[in-house]
Amino acid sequence: MALYALGDLHLSFQAGKPMDAFGKVWKHHEKKIEKYAGQIVKPEDTLVLTGDHSWGRKLAECQEDLAFIERLPGRKILLRGNHDMFWDANKTDRLNKEYQGKLFFLQNNFAAYEDYALVGTKGYTFEGPFYLDRRGALAGWDEEQEKRAKKLVKREMARLHESFQQAKAAGYEKFIMFLHYPPTNILEKTSPFTEIAEEYGVTAVVYSHCHGESRFGDSIRGTFHGIRYMLVSGDYLDFHPALILP
Repeated sequence: MALYALGDLHLSFQAGKPMDAFGKVWKHHEKKIEKYAGQIVKPEDTLVLTGDHSWGRKLAECQEDLAFIERLPGRKILLRGNHDMFWDANKTDRLNKEYQGKLFFLQNNFAAYEDYALVGTKGYTFEGPFYLDRRGALAGWDEEQEKRAKKLVKREMARLHESFQQAKAAGYEKFIMFLHYPPTNILEKTSPFTEIAEEYGVTAVVYSHCHGESRFGDSIRGTFHGIRYMLVSGDYLDFHPALILP
């Protein structure tokens, strides 16, 4: 039994929004997902998908995309991404009832993997608009956007605290934390998300959202303050699910 993760599937079987325009790595990417998940993930494994599952804006427009995910091997746990308009955070329980035994939607709750609790939320990273000059030095700042970002971060932190507390109340002491957005932006060394990871002593923080070679290094990768940080964006991994725990 093993734990894997992969982000940003960006499926569009019904929405009709192919990803080919975003580079060669996206050409027929759904076939890559199917192929590599089939080769890597076993039926007894768990696969966490870290958001941006479908371009459909309503649940009815995502049925084929979610059915595709259902057919992937292993137990599938889904995290909410910024493009997952079909998923109202307040209706997660309804989704879990509708897809019981097929998919698990991770939001304001937790999932168990052996003696680990898997917790997660979409997160939020203030990506701008801040303005950099040619040398990468800060040249400007949008204060209104920053206020909005702080509000969203506060909301996402509350959701994480709730999930951690549920898991602790159930007796779990080991955690893997999943985000859709990266835990820090290009100007940050730490953030509320790295702080909460350290507060609860998580083993790893797994995130996605960063697309294109120029963006893969936007946040933490590797070990930081004793915690492993892993980027699992689909195009970063060429759609090979990443091993989180053996």
